[in-house]
Amino acid sequence: MKRLFLAWVVVALVATGSGIAVLGLLGGSLTGTVGRPMSDAEVRAALAAAPQPAASPSRPAPSSAAPSGDRPSTPGPRAAGRAEVFRTAGGTVVAACDAGLVRLRSWSPAQGYTTDDVETESRDRVEVEFESGERDVKIEISCDGQDRPVMTSRR
Repeated sequence: MKRLFLAWVVVALVATGSGIAVLGLLGGSLTGTVGRPMSDAEVRAALAAAPQPAASPSRPAPSSAAPSGDRPSTPGPRAAGRAEVFRTAGGTVVAACDAGLVRLRSWSPAQGYTTDDVETESRDRVEVEFESGERDVKIEISCDGQDRPVMTSRR
């Protein structure tokens, strides 16, 4: 019995040691080469050498006139087409305005509700109606004078 226990301990030690040795040898190739952190100068050089993304047509490239620390922290006026989220007991509606017309981007009924009636075309006002067995919620959304959607009524 004592010999069996000693044999088991020796086999366990040999297996554990072999596993550690193999992982040590393969570890570099499995996880990549072991590296060191880059210095500040190396990071700046790598960023300067990286290709710059092209400016998207819908967003102009950032102005280099003012350093980023000098930019105001308050957002500017809302851009046309910016979506607003409206949450009600019946569900959630996302809408945006462009040139005075409101357009529904998405709608999702709350648990226990279904969507009954939706107007999807851009108009001066749109409605979404959520229904449940006990209650109906009707949302009407229009644009304010600055191309921002606002909920004008909820029934």
